[in-house]
Amino acid sequence: MTNELDRVRDHYRATGLTDRLKTTLAVFGPEQQRLKPQQLATLDQFHTRGLAATAELADLAVITADMSVLDVGSGVGGPARFLAETYGCQVTGVDLSEAFVEAARYLTARTGQDDKVSFETGSALSLPFENGRLDAALLQHVAMNITDRPLLYREIRRVLKPGGKFATFDVVLKSGDPLYPVPWAKTPGESFLLTAEATCEAIEAAGFGTLVRRDDTAIAKAWFAELRASGPPPSLNLGVVMGQGFAELATNLGRNLMEGRLGILTAVFEAVPAKTS
Repeated sequence: MTNELDRVRDHYRATGLTDRLKTTLAVFGPEQQRLKPQQLATLDQFHTRGLAATAELADLAVITADMSVLDVGSGVGGPARFLAETYGCQVTGVDLSEAFVEAARYLTARTGQDDKVSFETGSALSLPFENGRLDAALLQHVAMNITDRPLLYREIRRVLKPGGKFATFDVVLKSGDPLYPVPWAKTPGESFLLTAEATCEAIEAAGFGTLVRRDDTAIAKAWFAELRASGPPPSLNLGVVMGQGFAELATNLGRNLMEGRLGILTAVFEAVPAKTS
């Protein structure tokens, strides 16, 4: 387990990330200039379809202002800031990468959301919360890096209240071997993909009931096709976060989707109350 975590942590090391963000965000004005979360959307939504996918997932999970929400594998915090601004809920993000957590805190300070959004460094396999504390959890393009899926989903179930919502938006296996490198893994050694069926079975076995399940592969393919047709990316893009070479990783993900090797699963589950004897 330690070796696996170390490989994943190394993949997302992002040395000097906060300084890169400070330099890039100078286009918006001086350091004290308050930013809106929407201004960061092209670089802080680290998953297929970006902000639109986060908005759809939150809508499917029926997020409301009185909820405490967990963003598992929160990256640089884009989804967490969007949730807090849009719904008024309290959001905590957890990520394995210290550099991502530092950057997430910096960007959240720039948007003035420190009272609603916080971040902690930690593993999704050992979440730093007591049992039954949270109302909802989101997981977007994270599970592909985790080999022990049963433990991942049990941990999420553990921290949710009975009836709590778990919304996931992840890459799944379709047919054949994926092409590497991709955004979450340079080699198969950091990638632990499951089919949509196996993913949902593992989640249900952890104590969840399925509310929504859909195949969003076609929508993702259309999004990639639109990106290709639109020309060069904006200056604020995920390459700022992941560094040089990210374009190749994203291109390979698009190719894997287009060729039917990978797919996109969107699903929402409800935490089933534990049975009592």
